[in-house]
Amino acid sequence: MAGHSKWANIQHRKGRQDAARSKLFSKLAKEITVAAKMGDPDPDKNPRLRLAVKEAKSNSVPKDVIDRAIKKAVGGDAENYEEIRYEGYGPGGVAVIVEAMTDNRNRTASTVRSTFGKNGGNLGETGSVGFMFERKGQVVYPAAAGDADDIMMAAIEAGAEDVESGEKEHVIWCADTDLAEVSNALEAQLGESESTKLVWRPTTTAELDLEGLQKLMKLVDALEDDDDIQSVTTNFEASDEVMDAYAAA
Repeated sequence: MAGHSKWANIQHRKGRQDAARSKLFSKLAKEITVAAKMGDPDPDKNPRLRLAVKEAKSNSVPKDVIDRAIKKAVGGDAENYEEIRYEGYGPGGVAVIVEAMTDNRNRTASTVRSTFGKNGGNLGETGSVGFMFERKGQVVYPAAAGDADDIMMAAIEAGAEDVESGEKEHVIWCADTDLAEVSNALEAQLGESESTKLVWRPTTTAELDLEGLQKLMKLVDALEDDDDIQSVTTNFEASDEVMDAYAAA
């Protein structure tokens, strides 16, 4: 997505702080519990759990919250969550992928469909927009981790595919199946990352003006407010001027 660094900063500034932080912790803990329940509760033996714990730590989730999430899975009292992906279009024809973990498929589907409809979007069938994205591993380091050339060399040695370096950060891309291996190799060279996770990377984008971006973000915010929703990804693109105007609003 164009303007990645700028968008990360806007999200931070416009976040609803404590409430958003609490909701994020809850969603990260849910991913840890599901990962631990599906595999080995030892992060060193469970790549998905290791990535979930690493992402939680990068978002400052307390150690006791992480430990409780794992113990919940081991203790057998964790809910049986189903992972579901929804696809649709938001305002301005922007493609939207919604990933959910739910213990009630009907409830979540109804809520997601209603949220799209109330915010100028349309929920589609599975695969309706997925072809506009590719599943990738993403590792983010702050700009202070090194200059662009050094990060590029480290990424190549680690087996990554691409690097996008900006004023604030370096975004390193790799095949989704290589994320655990690549992130471990990068960590050995550069230390802990700011973020390590699987994402949907747009292969085609939709340009938005300020009004379009404002409408889209109402949809995204409404979806992210749902406790069943783990992530929302779009393929919007906007100029620096539009991003700045949105941040200032």
